[in-house]
Amino acid sequence: MQPAAVSDQSPAIAGAAAALGIPPERFPRHIAVIMDGNGRWAQRRGLPRVEGHRHGSEAVRRVTEECARLGVEQLTLYCLSCENWKRPKQELDFLLALLQQYMIEQRPTILQHNIRVSVIGRREGISEQIWREVDHSVALSQSNTGLRVCLAINYGARQEIVDAVRSIARRVRQGTLDPDAIDESLLAAHLYTAGMSDPDLLIRTAGEMRLSNFLLWQISYAEIWVTDRCWPEFDEALLRQAIRDYAARDRRFGGLTR
Repeated sequence: MQPAAVSDQSPAIAGAAAALGIPPERFPRHIAVIMDGNGRWAQRRGLPRVEGHRHGSEAVRRVTEECARLGVEQLTLYCLSCENWKRPKQELDFLLALLQQYMIEQRPTILQHNIRVSVIGRREGISEQIWREVDHSVALSQSNTGLRVCLAINYGARQEIVDAVRSIARRVRQGTLDPDAIDESLLAAHLYTAGMSDPDLLIRTAGEMRLSNFLLWQISYAEIWVTDRCWPEFDEALLRQAIRDYAARDRRFGGLTR
């Protein structure tokens, strides 16, 4: 699915675009982020890797609040991948405890900034105690109408596509779906991200040039922006620079520029 053109810009977006010196129609509706480099940031400072994750959670708060102020419609954050289970148990336990703590502590901010929280990914492997706190924050924010923050937790794009194909196959087997009716729109409707717009801008930190199994279907037309700065160093100024650079690109979606 090709990202929809921005229309009916809100006053917030118009104001943010003016402040950034870009046309409102070039302002990204949906920003996705691969938050990389927490461990490297800590190790360069002689700190345990877990301290990088702790400081990384502060970067999440900064970026989320700035996106809310700017009028970004959606922010999707790659919090925990399916592949991250290969990491040491102590680090994983800290990451999950940090996620639980963050969901509790950030509830006032979520309400203050009118943020709506959602989650994509598989639930297995993560304790029900943690999911209770995550689900509570999701439920608490469902009537909010501002920035939608989607947390990719225990997420993998290939796994997402497999789950979507399985769901479609079950419908075909039940006789409720004609195989000839399967198209891009139908498959997209069975992904975890059903109902969300595709990302316009994908940000990756720590200088890595990989997609790392993140939103492989959804980022088909996203602009990719990479910084050498590690995630704990990412701040409002870098976010604004990424948006400016995005706005300066010529997005043709396979066509030609007039």
